[in-house]
Amino acid sequence: MDKQIDRRTFLSYLGTGAAALAAASAGLGVLDGKASAASATADHLFGFKTNKVSGYFEPIAASKEDHLILPNGYSYDVVAAFDDIINEAGERFGTGSDYNAFFPIDGSNSHGLLVNNHEYTNLFSVGPVKDGKMTKEQVEKDLYYQGMSVIEVAQDEKGTWRMDTKSKHARRINGFSKFELTGPAAGTSALNNATTAQGTFANCSGGITLWNTVLSCEENFSETATAAGLPLTHYGWVVEIDPFDGSYLKKHTALGRFNHENTCMGLTKDNRVVVYMGDDKKDACVYKFVSKNKYVAEFGRKNADLLTEGTLYVANLKSGKWVALTYEAVSKALANESFKAPTGVKGTREELLKKFQNQGDVVTNCHEAALILGGTPTDRPEDIEISPFDNTVFICHTNNDNHGNIHGHITRIFEKDNDLGATEFDFEIFAAGGRQSGFSSPDNLAFDSNGNLWVVTDISTSSMHKGVHTPFKNNGLFVIPTHGPSKGIALQFASAPIDSELTGPFFTPNEQTLFLSVQHPGENTTEVSKPTSLWPHRDGDKIPRCGVVAIKGFKLG
Repeated sequence: MDKQIDRRTFLSYLGTGAAALAAASAGLGVLDGKASAASATADHLFGFKTNKVSGYFEPIAASKEDHLILPNGYSYDVVAAFDDIINEAGERFGTGSDYNAFFPIDGSNSHGLLVNNHEYTNLFSVGPVKDGKMTKEQVEKDLYYQGMSVIEVAQDEKGTWRMDTKSKHARRINGFSKFELTGPAAGTSALNNATTAQGTFANCSGGITLWNTVLSCEENFSETATAAGLPLTHYGWVVEIDPFDGSYLKKHTALGRFNHENTCMGLTKDNRVVVYMGDDKKDACVYKFVSKNKYVAEFGRKNADLLTEGTLYVANLKSGKWVALTYEAVSKALANESFKAPTGVKGTREELLKKFQNQGDVVTNCHEAALILGGTPTDRPEDIEISPFDNTVFICHTNNDNHGNIHGHITRIFEKDNDLGATEFDFEIFAAGGRQSGFSSPDNLAFDSNGNLWVVTDISTSSMHKGVHTPFKNNGLFVIPTHGPSKGIALQFASAPIDSELTGPFFTPNEQTLFLSVQHPGENTTEVSKPTSLWPHRDGDKIPRCGVVAIKGFKLG
């Protein structure tokens, strides 16, 4: 087989069967349908034992249309959209639809609970904000429409995915819900001695735990917290909910407080839990948490206690080491009289000594502690996923125009001895955004059962269709092989409606359905009466609505 296989040759294999695709293009034949022994990752395993690709398709071209465009043979159902009633109590689906996680009911691939994150509100949910200050009613809407939705979904006899509004599980979790605080910051002065917190909002991406709960990430929380008069330090955490138990609501401070994008959970070789996390802002760091104690499958949800005690690390890409973020290490660094605050850290040495008094202060002021101890500032580290096949760790660095990284890249980390608990690593730039790869600004990731990486993009609406972003047109969803001669080549699977981005790709276990969010269509709208998008184009509707769709048409080989 010619190892210099080109894009056209690669495309010729699409549709010829899993074996041909694996052997000829993706180089995955050696996998024999099995993940590595150490790859007990929680996120996106997608039935890898089948070793079947998720589907075959003819890649689409970039588009500027106000539609969700898919390859021939594929279709989608709008499962839920902004302001849809989700249960008999009359609660409504939120806005800023982002991360998705599907939980089968009784092992079904066509009936389950779908968890969806709501990242922020907009003009269509709270109305115009005058003089930059929301009214009391607008603040209440801001808190209500953010957070999370748990909905029950199923395919009917015609194969259409629908929401069951009579579900006993369907509910909203938002800025008014009460959360228990766990870990080193709970009850400390950094959190005003609080052991509970009001609400969650700015919920971006997330992840699934090994005990079948959801971790959701609070990202750009400051504006909402300030407008509502809530303590800033109560937000910016990773929260945990149980889709099947509405009373279970926790915020885990041991995982650090920053602009969380997502979580990805795996296991060390000695069975401790590892959680990888990105901090979605320019010049921010990559983190991982390693639990003190070991995971025991038989303990079920009791394993959540593992997230209350352990070591939080930050990546130093120059040395290839994970640096432990401990109070002792921060104190030692600040004890040096010649200490100078690195770029990104405000305050004198004396002010920082007062700021960091215990481990609760370290996790609460995680970004500053990370930079003080040598964490590497990177280019908006967003989604992080562990490959279920080889335990390598993929990170979307979306972009950073401060340093000329306009189109972003995907970093791949190789932990020492293939152990997710290692304190040393190597890395490569797996794929760089730009003309040569066909995509710009990678954001969320998902793996299919043949090791292909599904990537959504996040070109900002202020940059879309302008300058060097012009060729990419609307944001999209791409499929990228992770092995073989064609690794890193992006094939476009979907194009988003006007002003939107696609987020939260998540397959059902049999890979017959892909759940995907359409976030902020019509974001450039300045007057409600003149929207720039009308997606999902419901009859009589005069505004765009973010929402989650179920994509069908996958034919397994």
